[in-house]
Amino acid sequence: MKRLALLLLFAPVYLAAAISPNLARRADHIYFDSAEGSVWKMCRQDQAGQAEAISSIGFDDSAWMPARIPGTVLTNLVENKVLPDPYFSDNNRLDKGLIPDINEVGRGFYTYWFRTEFDIPASYAGKKVWIHPEGVNYRAEIWVNGHLFSTITGMFRDDHIDITDFANIGGRNALAVLVYPVDFPGRPGKKGWGAPGEYNNGGDGNIGRNSTMLMSVGWDFTYWDGIRDRNTGIWRSISMYSTGAFTLRNPFVRSTLSHPYYDAADLTVSVEVGSRYMDSPKTHKARVVGELLTPDRSEFYQLFSKEIELYREETQELTLSSKQFRRLHLDEPKLWWPLGKGEQNLYTLRLKVYDGEELSDCSETRFGIREVVATRETPDESKLFVVNGKPIFVRGSNWIPEAMLKDDDKRMAAVLRLSAQCGFNMLRLWAGGIVESDYFHQLCDEYGFLVWEEFFMTGDTRHPQDKATYFANVESSVKRVRNHPCVVFYVASNESTEVSGTRELIEKLDGTRPWQQQSECDGIHDGSPYVQVNPFLHYLDQASHRGSRINGFNPEYGFTGLPHYTSLQRFLRPEEIWPMDKAVWDYLDGGGFGKLTSTVKALADNYGESKSIKEYGWKTQLLGAMNAKSIWDVWNYNKLWYGDRYCTGALFWSHSSPAPMVKNHMWDWYLIPTAALYHTMHALEPVHVQFDYLKNTVSVYNDRLTSLSELKIVAKMYDLNSKKLATWTVSGVNVPADGVSCDIMRLKFPKKLTPVHFLSLELFDQDGKLLSSNFYWRSTDKYEPGTLTGPCASGFEPLQKMPKTKLSSSLRKRSDAENLYFDVVLKNSSTKIAFFNEVLLLGDDGLPVPYTFTSDNYFTLLPGDSKTVTLEIARTDAPSKPVIHIEGWNVPETRLK
Repeated sequence: MKRLALLLLFAPVYLAAAISPNLARRADHIYFDSAEGSVWKMCRQDQAGQAEAISSIGFDDSAWMPARIPGTVLTNLVENKVLPDPYFSDNNRLDKGLIPDINEVGRGFYTYWFRTEFDIPASYAGKKVWIHPEGVNYRAEIWVNGHLFSTITGMFRDDHIDITDFANIGGRNALAVLVYPVDFPGRPGKKGWGAPGEYNNGGDGNIGRNSTMLMSVGWDFTYWDGIRDRNTGIWRSISMYSTGAFTLRNPFVRSTLSHPYYDAADLTVSVEVGSRYMDSPKTHKARVVGELLTPDRSEFYQLFSKEIELYREETQELTLSSKQFRRLHLDEPKLWWPLGKGEQNLYTLRLKVYDGEELSDCSETRFGIREVVATRETPDESKLFVVNGKPIFVRGSNWIPEAMLKDDDKRMAAVLRLSAQCGFNMLRLWAGGIVESDYFHQLCDEYGFLVWEEFFMTGDTRHPQDKATYFANVESSVKRVRNHPCVVFYVASNESTEVSGTRELIEKLDGTRPWQQQSECDGIHDGSPYVQVNPFLHYLDQASHRGSRINGFNPEYGFTGLPHYTSLQRFLRPEEIWPMDKAVWDYLDGGGFGKLTSTVKALADNYGESKSIKEYGWKTQLLGAMNAKSIWDVWNYNKLWYGDRYCTGALFWSHSSPAPMVKNHMWDWYLIPTAALYHTMHALEPVHVQFDYLKNTVSVYNDRLTSLSELKIVAKMYDLNSKKLATWTVSGVNVPADGVSCDIMRLKFPKKLTPVHFLSLELFDQDGKLLSSNFYWRSTDKYEPGTLTGPCASGFEPLQKMPKTKLSSSLRKRSDAENLYFDVVLKNSSTKIAFFNEVLLLGDDGLPVPYTFTSDNYFTLLPGDSKTVTLEIARTDAPSKPVIHIEGWNVPETRLK
């Protein structure tokens, strides 16, 4: 029987419209990014000269190295061939000494000047001229035309610098930035305290004395011994713009929804209005006008007009509410919803400030109207998030940033699109990483991710040395992200405490979101497992040595896996790949923490010992798929009060790859997805039929806000030779709204089973349309405690003798202005199962092409089945001679040109 097209409530993410541009990059700003045409040079401070000369026009920087901005000192030294690439093999290894570590050579080694020259448009005449550095790590001096204008401390602070009095309007100007590394670089390696068994994390802990990216000193999911310069540099953009005498800064929109129907909203708008008048103490009148653009983007309409008086260089926070202006009360507002629960409606607030009749400054801010509550009124007092009155069962992941801050808008958009394809509904910005970019938050608003924000403190590192610097960085961060409806949770630290006064500061700056002191308290328990375990242990709730972890809210629960085997060729030498060079592999596995050369290999060998890296790669992809199935099916089953244990959510640890490693999860650093992504995608689909390897039962998960009735489940079992052994059918299945129907079917297997056999599950609605289909492979092995055995872990060696088959294939190419689309139609006309098939777009080098988005992969086709797989790639990323690769576990390779 041919399978019908999968019908979902919402359009699949891989068919999403073009990613929206970065709205934070304002058209009225001039950006000094290298990609925008600015020419930067760099030189170490002790070799550069005097600051006044360096920052003046006419300075001879011809002997300086070219620099890419945004960028770190180390990334630029690598590009200039001064130091080897830390992302190749184990070049970064501390004890190899190829790249000097700041803790050993001193901060001066990585203290650098960055310099550029720029023109100020003649149109800026008579206006205030501003420089806006968005982020420098760690201390910075900002010099323009021979003058020191600003000093910045902390990775997460920005500044708006008035350079008007020394600006050469209509002519050439010089900008120089002296960047100092963190005050306390810390020593990579072990310490005698911290999370048990994780003593390398955070090095000696002193990196925490700074307000910075703590993982830069080393962690077990990346390089355990850190990044050598601790990511010193200008890591975010610097821009220039002009205003009149009045300025607008940090607008904020608070919304209060009516209860119990959420059918009315009262808005409160605040904004910092500044005066740059430099004359006598008299006041000057400014008029602030607010306009609203509704989510359908039909037109702006005026909300208010308010006049205020400001003294010379005074800044006032203007706050306006619906009590003052009736138009700030909205009836029937369009609410913002998380992914899968409704539309992501976004309003736009436009603010203008006038000096008389002249427009002095303006800003636009997008925001969403929604209410988020975190409650512990649950059976076990675990934390439950409620959005717009609806409980949200969290199925999310921990977000780890790129290790050397190499993310640009293109990469950010790609990673978030893959995250959405997984089906995650929450992303936790782990405290050892960074407060992410405006573009990250914009895209999370648009996809519907819930975002958990943390503020650069962990239990493996010391507390900040300078509390004022810490608070300044927190304040800058909160003001930047607080308008984004995706942000639903503020947490001071990861597994630590807080700097006294943090809660009060955030309450003052925002006050609309739940707060928690650290990641493992107040109804959220500690995490684990983090590494590969026997997949059967997830069903037993014995995957962690810390005890039961499938209960309540688990902030960190995951596994490790191997990237697509071809990606290893991009960053390892052939002799390091196969046989495995254990020393290199362990280094690129966080010091062996992920157990790639031990437990992962042992479980892969349960599919048969491998003779090549390709063979081993296929087996680890099967293992990754099984990991994804077992983890998410168990959490699905135990959603809220429906399963054996009360669960409010889990965050996977973790789905992205910060650097080229032998360890990865959903995709590798080159953005080549693994089988785990696609099997997670199916496990987290809105309506999902699933199998339990422990109970041998079938359940149906429903993430929709509407109930499902009169469904039909069809289960079929096949032996290793593709012979159908049994068919089970259940009709009249009802599934509650946003709930689970557990153990609908209990499968009694035939007595005569091949050692490995297959289970196909299909779920149909009352009209016969396919809602969900999933495929499982199972062995007859029994689980023996303390071993890597069991029906989803061992006994899969017979798969190597599975009968071969072929697929027929055809290709249709489509295109639009920006993208190419390849529709690959596969059909299994044989009598044999075509097991675990991959479809890849290969480039001119014969390797999978990064930034390719594929609708599905690592799927199985039963006899008579057909499937269309769509691959999408931007024209700018497409190879000159693209080739489609098709191959399966028992299907020989086919290539379509």
